[in-house]
Amino acid sequence: MAFFDFLTESIAIDLGTANTLIIHNDKVVVDSPSIVAIDKKTEKIIAVGAEANLMQGKTHENIKTIRPLKDGVIADFNASEQMISLLIKSIPALNKRFFTPSLKMVICIPSGITEVEMRAVRESAERVNGKEVYLIHEPMAAAIGIGVDIMQPKGNMIVDIGGGTTEIAVIALSGIVCDKSVKVAGDVFTGDIIYYMRTQHNLYIGERTAEKIKITIGSASEELESPPEDISVQGRDLLTGKPKEIIISYREIAKALDKSIIRIEDSVMETLSQTPPELAADIYNTGIYLAGGGSMLRGLDKRLSKKTDLPVFIAEDPLRSVVRGTGITLKNIERYKSVLVK
Repeated sequence: MAFFDFLTESIAIDLGTANTLIIHNDKVVVDSPSIVAIDKKTEKIIAVGAEANLMQGKTHENIKTIRPLKDGVIADFNASEQMISLLIKSIPALNKRFFTPSLKMVICIPSGITEVEMRAVRESAERVNGKEVYLIHEPMAAAIGIGVDIMQPKGNMIVDIGGGTTEIAVIALSGIVCDKSVKVAGDVFTGDIIYYMRTQHNLYIGERTAEKIKITIGSASEELESPPEDISVQGRDLLTGKPKEIIISYREIAKALDKSIIRIEDSVMETLSQTPPELAADIYNTGIYLAGGGSMLRGLDKRLSKKTDLPVFIAEDPLRSVVRGTGITLKNIERYKSVLVK
């Protein structure tokens, strides 16, 4: 058996709409944007991850950049498979092998995923040499990654705001009691910023610029204790067609994102209203945990806390809490058997 163990490697994958992270031997070995650049003539992949991300919005007619995952699920089967394969091959420890080892994988998936979408993830994994493939729901992985003991008969509420979806779940006894998956998350925030700049400033900006604005001065509230400084934004003037630059503040971005954040707030309230009373009592004491890149939006925790009258805590490394939880599950697969989706 020991010899066959040598032929198998274990990896945990957080297949995200915005970023894909892979854990191997308890270390995050891949943290890369989920984007590929394809040569239109040959249909071959030219670049993956960070390199492809630099090309976004700057390509000519023979190259296209695509994001194979949309709303947390596989939208382009072929591109996603090649992307997963290339990212796995880039793991340093597997690079040195003479042959490709068979893989034992735990992959996390959104809680609102359909059977068909689940099968697409599983088949993609099997084609890149996945011999044992386990799936885990994102809010569950986030809870484990944050350090919540999911086995206890105690309710915990997790809000995981990723790139494509916001996953809201109440977890108890290693199961999801009630959950809601909404397609309002990081990508929608980016779209809101592009729309706001176009309608309010007649400035046309690309996705990468909008993403940069979101990270630099993005805010969920117009009143912040330590506000970020105003930044300059360059784009194309829609009236004259010339390149132009304007200065914008975090208050404007808070206005731009307001509608989407209200939708997340409403979904949290809806999930709370479906929670059984005993678990609601637990959540009153433990509060709400935030994970995912979207939870880093300034002032979001305070805003949710005000809306729900509950304490809100942000995970210490929100971007990696899901993949960390997936890695812990992989390491203790017997213990977390009941959590995995077969």
